[in-house]
Amino acid sequence: MSSLPVSEPSIGSEARKEQSMALIAEIPEKAASVQYGQYLRVQKRRLWAVRLTQLLVLILFLGLWEFAANMKWVDSMLTSKPSQIVHSFQELAFHGDLLKHTWTTAVETFIGIVVSMLFGTLVAVVFWWSTFASKVLEPYVVVLNALPKVALGPIFYIWLGDKYSIYGMAMAISVIVTIIMVESGFKEISKTKLKLMESFGATKAQMLRMVLLPASIPNLIATLKVNVGLTLVGVIMGEFLSSKAGLGYLIIYGGQVFQMNMVMVSIAMLALLSIIMYGLVNVIGRFAKKKYHFEA
Repeated sequence: MSSLPVSEPSIGSEARKEQSMALIAEIPEKAASVQYGQYLRVQKRRLWAVRLTQLLVLILFLGLWEFAANMKWVDSMLTSKPSQIVHSFQELAFHGDLLKHTWTTAVETFIGIVVSMLFGTLVAVVFWWSTFASKVLEPYVVVLNALPKVALGPIFYIWLGDKYSIYGMAMAISVIVTIIMVESGFKEISKTKLKLMESFGATKAQMLRMVLLPASIPNLIATLKVNVGLTLVGVIMGEFLSSKAGLGYLIIYGGQVFQMNMVMVSIAMLALLSIIMYGLVNVIGRFAKKKYHFEA
């Protein structure tokens, strides 16, 4: 009895079919990768456009300032001008104590930021830990936040002396804001996670260490960024009142002897110092967010 031959698929045809399917599957991936590359290039061009525009605005401002002073539209004795500021910077940097005064202000600001962040975060943790303490002390925090901190300058000078009154002024300005921001960040943490930890028998210390503080990293970084400016303001105000060194001292001294170039150089150094500190906070923030798996 004869039977018709049954054709079986060859190994080569199966391999070709799998290869063709793989090529079809790769087409959308390649298209997506090309589109993503184009998107990254567009974003990079936009970033460069923003940076160049910022630089152009600065150059235009400085050029207009120099031109107005040269044309006698403004009195350079009162407003100075960029060329005089550069000359004064060279004199103060190489023949004066500009770097020493800048370093003094930088150290005072750094210490003020660290102490304010630690103390403010500790108080915010106490408020989260004890609802009773939060309800009792919160009105005082609100009043201290509304109080003009300049009025505390003479008190700090009498209590703490000419050196430590600067740190007192820096903390007075930044620590209350730190408490308010960190506490509000704690309240925004998902209560479901805390309830889940509590259902597993976790203590408050464990919830604080394992959930609350790691989840508050973005808020702590934002608070740190705010504190850079606030603490620098507090340090300069303290140096206005009582210091014998620092950029605030240079500003007051330059105003008293009517050397506007010295004042302008000190303000420029303050701007540079704030940019450097803000950049350091950004670096710390990116590292912390990457470590705790937050979007940078």
